[in-house]
Amino acid sequence: MSLTISIDAMGGDHGPEVTIPASLECLKSNPDLKLILVGDQAVLTRHLGENLNAFQGRLTVQHASQCVEMDEPPSKALKNKKDSSMRIAINLVHNGAADACVSAGNTGALMATARFVLKMIPGIDRPAIISTLPSIYGHTHVLDLGANVDCTAEHLFQFAVMGAELVKAVENIPSPKVGLLNIGEEEMKGNEQVKAAAKLMENSSLNYIGYVEGNSLNAGNIKVDLIVTDGFVGNVALKSIEGAAKMISTALKEAFGKNWLTKLSGLMAYPVLHSFKKRIDPRLYNGASFLGLRGLVIKSHGGADILAFKTAIQLAEIEVKKDVIKKISEQVEKTLAQRASA
Repeated sequence: MSLTISIDAMGGDHGPEVTIPASLECLKSNPDLKLILVGDQAVLTRHLGENLNAFQGRLTVQHASQCVEMDEPPSKALKNKKDSSMRIAINLVHNGAADACVSAGNTGALMATARFVLKMIPGIDRPAIISTLPSIYGHTHVLDLGANVDCTAEHLFQFAVMGAELVKAVENIPSPKVGLLNIGEEEMKGNEQVKAAAKLMENSSLNYIGYVEGNSLNAGNIKVDLIVTDGFVGNVALKSIEGAAKMISTALKEAFGKNWLTKLSGLMAYPVLHSFKKRIDPRLYNGASFLGLRGLVIKSHGGADILAFKTAIQLAEIEVKKDVIKKISEQVEKTLAQRASA
């Protein structure tokens, strides 16, 4: 199956120094992949060198005269950066020239631009950001991770429908277990918004298992395939987990580097530590999908290195192959029909 992905090659903290090597690695590992690198043509051509000829027919450069800055207000980017690498990469999805777009650029600008250009799936009020977090069971999908600070119960229900369909397609799980993030598992816990969302999920075709607490994000008592929350809580939880992981990594380095004895202990423990690091390496979980849009957009972490950005591109490949947008659209339409006839 041939697929084409547009890359915002200028986006992120590192731009072409990361996006181009990652793109080339993906082309080498997948002969069916075609990439359109969007950005300053002179800059991209210089970074590509002979690779442009080596991947002729599978790698093209689309010129963009502007670039969205990482701290640029979304409204300004949307209004004044119509020829930015971000905007053109998304336009390529809208025009059907690309099956998906991957960008490490400004999250707010990317979301605003993608929503303006691609529009929403009928029946969905707001887009949501979904990604995976490592857990003792492998990994868990979580949304929303920051697109919507304030959500109604209906929004949370819509997130659950979209997220469950993505998990079903990507993970090949017929009936994903869906949990609603709360301050406790008891029925009386939570605010009115969460309680109302729970009722909507209970009365749907979702495999809703009830409330789950924060520890379920990484190490709950049971495996949860999808955890639903609003963007405020989801983003705080994500950043807290990232901070805890960094603290643990730093503490281990300091502990094993104190003296020759601890360094020797570290050398002996290296196989275990390496395995542990690989299991929780955030670069292997990089890439968040914008659900609710009529086109596929993947957001990479702004500070992503080559491996992390490669992971984001590979996520786009998977979601294109699984036809995630179509399946979500069909499920949303089906859900709306079921609720109308109830």
